[in-house]
Amino acid sequence: MRFVNFMKEGRATLGVRDGNDVRVLGTEPMESVLARGVDLVQWALSRASEEKQPMEGLQLLPPLQRPPKILCVGLNFADHTKESNFEQPAYPTLFLRVNTSLVAHDQPMIRPAVTDSEGLDFEGEIAVVIGKGGRHIAKDDALTHVAGYSLFNDGSVREYQFKTPQWTVGKNFDATGAFGPDLITPDELPAGVKGLLLETRVNGEVVQSANTDEMVFDVASLISIISEAITLEPGDVIVSGTPSGIGWARTPKLLMKAGDVCEVSVEGMGTLCNVIADERPIR
Repeated sequence: MRFVNFMKEGRATLGVRDGNDVRVLGTEPMESVLARGVDLVQWALSRASEEKQPMEGLQLLPPLQRPPKILCVGLNFADHTKESNFEQPAYPTLFLRVNTSLVAHDQPMIRPAVTDSEGLDFEGEIAVVIGKGGRHIAKDDALTHVAGYSLFNDGSVREYQFKTPQWTVGKNFDATGAFGPDLITPDELPAGVKGLLLETRVNGEVVQSANTDEMVFDVASLISIISEAITLEPGDVIVSGTPSGIGWARTPKLLMKAGDVCEVSVEGMGTLCNVIADERPIR
């Protein structure tokens, strides 16, 4: 089942896809639905109205607008680690994103107006949304804690990412983390989203291409390892890492500018598409 979050009559509204249409579920945020511990599929089947909205023309929002936590995983594909001139870590490289960095499918990713920013880099990834929280989650049980999956573009302002040993600032400029369009329940995908082709395209050119089997730490491992230290809560998002091909590692660099179109696609999941726009000049 595929859930979307969209604007209807000025309010964020949750719906479920029905072919080229969306059946309205109501205005309760997905974060709240997950916190109640419901079975998403059964809840949607019992609640979906006969009212339909055509998908075409809808103003989509991120599947979750205010996740309790957004935990991002760096260096989770060995080829990306190599192109970034790092040694492959034996433990997941984690950093946090904030809610104000999120932007929806078909909405502009914003290239910031800071004077020393050359551009905005792309990182196509899969986002894992937690349905059942917990601490010390066993790897064998980890996938039962997943509510669904979505697409993510971890837009990165590299000059700011590398100003300090901590990557936080360069990963958290407003409207740089594209998220969506759907939240897809696990029954529609291979367990742990294994064996899927992930591709990123800029202006139609493939710039990243890898199979999810190449992840150093798979989804179950990430959930289990993270929960050793951090209590996972319903609605938490784990952004699971990007493959090689980033623009910063190329010669010459390939960084996104205003008017560029960036697409992240994963086999069986669809496509997340965003146009790049410049932030209004700082006055």
